[in-house]
Amino acid sequence: MSVFFSRIKGMLFLLFLTWFCSGQPAPPLLRFSVYLDPSNMVYLRWDHDEQEMMTFDLQVHTTGWVAFGFSPHGELPGSDIVIGGVFPNGSIYFSDFHVVDEATLEEDDSQDYKLLSVTENETSTTMLFKRHLRTCDSNDLDITMDTARLITVFGTDDTVQIFKGQKFSKSLFLMRYRSPSNSTDPKIFFTYDLRLDNFAVPVEETKYACTFLPLPVVKQKHHIYKFEPVITPHNITLVHHILIYACGNASVLPSGIDDCYGANPDFALCSQVVVGWAVGGESYQFPDDAAYSIGTPWDPQYVRLEIHYSNFDLVSGLIDSSGVRIYYTPEVRKYDVGVLQTGIFTFPVHFIPPGAESYRSYGLCNSSQFDEMNGTPVPDLHVFAYLLHTHLAGRGVKVTQYRNGKQLGIICEDNKYDFTLQEIRDMKEILVIKPGDEILVECNFQTLDRSGITFAGPSTMNEMCLSFLFYYPRNNISSCMGYPDILYIAHVLKQEASDAVEGMMAMDFVDWNNETVKTAEKAAKEADQIVVIKTINVSPPSAQLVVGKMSLQVTTWYQSIPAPT
Repeated sequence: MSVFFSRIKGMLFLLFLTWFCSGQPAPPLLRFSVYLDPSNMVYLRWDHDEQEMMTFDLQVHTTGWVAFGFSPHGELPGSDIVIGGVFPNGSIYFSDFHVVDEATLEEDDSQDYKLLSVTENETSTTMLFKRHLRTCDSNDLDITMDTARLITVFGTDDTVQIFKGQKFSKSLFLMRYRSPSNSTDPKIFFTYDLRLDNFAVPVEETKYACTFLPLPVVKQKHHIYKFEPVITPHNITLVHHILIYACGNASVLPSGIDDCYGANPDFALCSQVVVGWAVGGESYQFPDDAAYSIGTPWDPQYVRLEIHYSNFDLVSGLIDSSGVRIYYTPEVRKYDVGVLQTGIFTFPVHFIPPGAESYRSYGLCNSSQFDEMNGTPVPDLHVFAYLLHTHLAGRGVKVTQYRNGKQLGIICEDNKYDFTLQEIRDMKEILVIKPGDEILVECNFQTLDRSGITFAGPSTMNEMCLSFLFYYPRNNISSCMGYPDILYIAHVLKQEASDAVEGMMAMDFVDWNNETVKTAEKAAKEADQIVVIKTINVSPPSAQLVVGKMSLQVTTWYQSIPAPT
């Protein structure tokens, strides 16, 4: 490090002395900001432009050196970082580095971060700099549509000791397209809480608690334009997700609180998502031209509140009143919002083998029956936002659109998925899904730390593969999800089975290794898929389709079969 400082110290001092004295314009207006640590010592503002340049303004509560950058997994080894600060004599230092291993820091031959300023006051150091999303330097990590792992390290003086500094890491989605300042708040609005009331969380690792609540009673059409989580203090690590489902007005709903998917099936009624929150998420405000409608004869009057608790430490005596606060207004917007749930139907025929470095699963939706299920022709779906969801083994999610057997493109994806950051993300541009299009959801899982099969299910230690697409105008379709023919997979793995239950049980007899993992992955991709389509109405609850062999380029559909009774 001393060689580095001696080389650039004098040069940068003269360069930036000229810069400071020349009367430069104020720092650019950056739309996005967040604290990167629990104690609010590290504050980041950032933005990106059409030239694929991202600007960062980092303020750290220290008068020493500051390091900031990108990490593959949230740790220093493999990180792409910049180090900067202000010496006691007022000269500044700033350079692009990479961390080779737990003991080696190297300066990049290619300096791809452009410094705009480094300043220091009595308490803080602030660095303003920018870089291209992709630098073509093998030592730099690309900024993509995936979740980024940001890392910040700093010291109390200007002797850089990167492996001894105070370190924070945080997962963050950097490629945002709409900030709160881009949204227009209505002049008149009301708030309404949909929450549990002093619910005694059981001493169980996983609990899905459901209750049915009325929506606000209004005499004319209103729009829910914003929502935010309301988490009971000290329960933030307990609450895994919160979902609000709209109920059809013909539904006969139970009272009280019960297990959502337990012995009483009535507590699983209502499947059309209105709003949702999961670990790491924050508040969300719909675009200015669309919101969720309430108050008309076609709108729901009741909703199902679902809260998933993960009480891994089996703590007793926990009381929770968490839920969601909605903001609604009589100033109605042009479009009514809907949410389409896609992915793999959460059923144990979806399984992930143990010991897999990478295992991909697929869930297919075909919208050709949407008109029949909806009761009227379904207009084009204009998708403006999405929420991706897996559990702990998930490493990536990709949602792809097909039309007439040809891939149109990727709707959304996150190849660096982080379970601790599940949030609604806006699309860069509105994407149109037409009736008859296919939607393929692909999830990538890793189970190197597991010795047994992971089946799909409600527990955090089970798995899911879901994508929630926010669109307008709203229709009655709640979800469209697929799952593979488990018998086909079992037979490819040379296991005997005559029905789905035996097919699932047969997976326990497979000798799982790299070869059988890849064989199972290929078989699950090639297997026929059953697609389940649900609507907000109680009857008929769903329809099913048998789907032909899949590939990433071609999807062939076969005959429909009657809905189950």
